[in-house]
Amino acid sequence: PHVKKPGSMGFIKKEIFIGLLVGLIAWSFGFYLYVEFSTEYSFGTTLEMMREGDLIGKVMGLAALPNLAVFFIFLKKKQEYRARGVVLASFFIAFLILLAQFL
Repeated sequence: PHVKKPGSMGFIKKEIFIGLLVGLIAWSFGFYLYVEFSTEYSFGTTLEMMREGDLIGKVMGLAALPNLAVFFIFLKKKQEYRARGVVLASFFIAFLILLAQFL
């Protein structure tokens, strides 16, 4: 069986992908929690109100805060490639926020 060793290109890509996935999941979870618990309205109603008030981009930015915690956890555990994946996810989220501002 072929085992990927730390330092090999396959290992690095896998670790960065894991970090990217964890970053996107943390952001999604943060977005859901903020939308669900910021008002007494339903999830869908709150999303519609945010869209009408042009607040989607701002909420998406706030929802990215859990990525900061995940990033530092990965660094503390000496999982630098996963931390790089979280940074990559953060750049992707920033791009989505930029798109949300123009839609």
